[in-house]
Amino acid sequence: MKTTGTRRSLAWLPVVWCLTRLLLLLFVLKVYVFPGPDVTSDVHVIYRGWYEVLSTGTFPLRDVTWQYPPAAALAILSPGLLPFLDYGTAFFVLVCVTDLAVLALMTYAGRRPGRSLRGSWVWVIGVPLLGPTVYARYDVMVTAVAMAALLAGSRHPKALGALAAFGALLKVWPAMLLLAARRRSALVSALVTGIVVTGAFAVAMPGAFAFLTFQRDRGTEVESLGALVFHVARHFGWQGEVKLNYGSIEFLGPYVSEVSTGALFLTGAAFGWLVLWRLLARRFEEHTLADAAFVAVLMFTTTSRVISPQYLVWLVGLAAVCLYFPGSRMRLPVVLVLVACFVTVLEFPFYFANVVASDGLGLTLLFLRNGLLVAAALLGARALWRAAVPRTLPAPVPAQPVRTDETPVSS
Repeated sequence: MKTTGTRRSLAWLPVVWCLTRLLLLLFVLKVYVFPGPDVTSDVHVIYRGWYEVLSTGTFPLRDVTWQYPPAAALAILSPGLLPFLDYGTAFFVLVCVTDLAVLALMTYAGRRPGRSLRGSWVWVIGVPLLGPTVYARYDVMVTAVAMAALLAGSRHPKALGALAAFGALLKVWPAMLLLAARRRSALVSALVTGIVVTGAFAVAMPGAFAFLTFQRDRGTEVESLGALVFHVARHFGWQGEVKLNYGSIEFLGPYVSEVSTGALFLTGAAFGWLVLWRLLARRFEEHTLADAAFVAVLMFTTTSRVISPQYLVWLVGLAAVCLYFPGSRMRLPVVLVLVACFVTVLEFPFYFANVVASDGLGLTLLFLRNGLLVAAALLGARALWRAAVPRTLPAPVPAQPVRTDETPVSS
């Protein structure tokens, strides 16, 4: 029966993938128009503009929307591999090819003894739940690198380190994959890879670290957890404004800096909890590396000042690797993340105008989506702690001295 079920799953995986990805391509290629704002404008305008600058051998030094590590240039330049297509079409095709490569990798790995195809299904179903936005950003490429790193982690720690470091130079967050790495070779490999790749960009292209200065004075993005404060406050006379700032729609005005500071505090608290978990963890199973990475990225995503829709593809990818291991403790958090993906496509782009207006529908969608992420983060953290940190044992009873009632015999 198990073999029959596996064969049926293998037969349906490519069918569902082809149908859903064809639909995504039809939307991003404008054969059909998806409701809401045009999600492809980032590719046609912003990415294409960066491509023109990067092609000259330098980073976009005067563009504050360039907020990415140096290796992100490779993703932006990648459409040049298909010179027979226009930039936007080439980008969408490459993202789709990457998506297919992830499916192939997950399916190949999931057929091994003691592994599961559930991870492949999480990827096949989770990605289209985010709508066409997922194909109009380079996050699928970053997520593919992170997933490959986790799949290699248990057997090839050096590959884990190298891929995690390269992923971090694409978009920072894959550095958290190393949280539960136990072998020193993984950390050494990550350090060496990071130094070599960063050094190469620093020498070859001026402005490799300009992105570090472009994060100052940001507001609170309208879809973030902290933004809920201002969505509600607008109904009680808050005098701030909503505007495009640093590449996203943000709240600007009174008390925004305080809420942003609060978000940073929550992120710091999450980091402190993760460090404490790592110090106290004693039980490491084959799925612990993936579970810890999923929880870490989930916590940092939830507490961030920005929760862009494409961020959830990170969670979908890590969730897929978690369920690739049958023993993973993350099943319920994964389900909550998948539901959050569906709500996300409703709040952006479908009803984004309602979100920006802070009306009843927009508030409901944001409270629901962010509530699901908070619940997933708390449940995932609890499961991770219980699985890896042993309960405190009662103090041992001190040994009692041995008594004897024998009396010495006098001579």
